[in-house]
Amino acid sequence: MSRTKVVPIPVMGRHNINAYLLLGRRPVIVDAGTPGSGQKILDQVTAHGVDPSDVSLIVITHGHIDHFGSAAELHRLTGAPVAGHIADLGPYRSGRVREPYLPTGPMGRLMARNRKLHARAEPFEPAVLIRGETSLEDFGLAARIMPTPGHTAGSVSVLTDDGDLVAGDLVAGSFMGLIRGKPANPPFHDDPQQNLTSLRKMLALNPTALHVGHGSPLDPDRVRQWAYRQHDRLVRLHAAGRLTTRGK
Repeated sequence: MSRTKVVPIPVMGRHNINAYLLLGRRPVIVDAGTPGSGQKILDQVTAHGVDPSDVSLIVITHGHIDHFGSAAELHRLTGAPVAGHIADLGPYRSGRVREPYLPTGPMGRLMARNRKLHARAEPFEPAVLIRGETSLEDFGLAARIMPTPGHTAGSVSVLTDDGDLVAGDLVAGSFMGLIRGKPANPPFHDDPQQNLTSLRKMLALNPTALHVGHGSPLDPDRVRQWAYRQHDRLVRLHAAGRLTTRGK
C-alpha cells in the first residue's frame, strides 16, 4: 500500500484546533472539530482534491466537544461511517462531555469557564465501535487505531505504517499550539498518569512525528524529554495529594 500523507485541517486559528485528512488508497478524516465546523472541514478536504463521497471513515479521537462536535454533520456530508471508542460512547450518544473538566494547569482552569466547552453537540452513534487496536486496511489506509486512554477513557490515536502518529490530545503544543514545536499538556486530562503511560507506549513504537489536536507537529525526541519531566511532576503531585483524577 502506498505511503500515507497526513494533512492538517485547521478548524480554529492556524493550529489551535486541528482535524486531519489522511490520504492513502482511500481518504480518512480524523476528528470533527467544534459544532458547526463540518462544512469548513469538508471545504478543506475538497480543496485537497478529495471527493467527499470517497471518504471511507471518520475517526473521532475522544469525547471532547472540540473533537467530536461536527461528527454527525460530517457523516451526513460524506456518507462515511464514524469510528469511536466504546468507553466514550456516553458523550457521543448524549452530545455532552463528561463534566466537570479536570484542568491540567492555569489554562485549563480558565478554559473550563468557557461556555462553548459546555455546549451540547449533535449526538451520533459510532458505526465502527473501537475496543482495541484496529487495522484501517479495510478502509484503504495503511494505519492502525490505537487505544490511548487517559485524556479520556476512550481516547484513541491513529498510527500509520510510515510512523506518523495522529495523537488527538495525548499531548499538545504549548499554549494551544501558539508556541510552535514545544510539547505541553492539553488543558484537561481525566487521568494524567494513565495518559502519560499511553504516551510512553506510543513513543516506544518510535513514531516519526506526532500530529496533535492543538498545535503543529511535534518531534518525538522532544516529546520524550518532556515526558520524563512530566513523570517527575506527576510523582510530586501524587505524593502531595494534589493529583486530581476522574473517579478517584
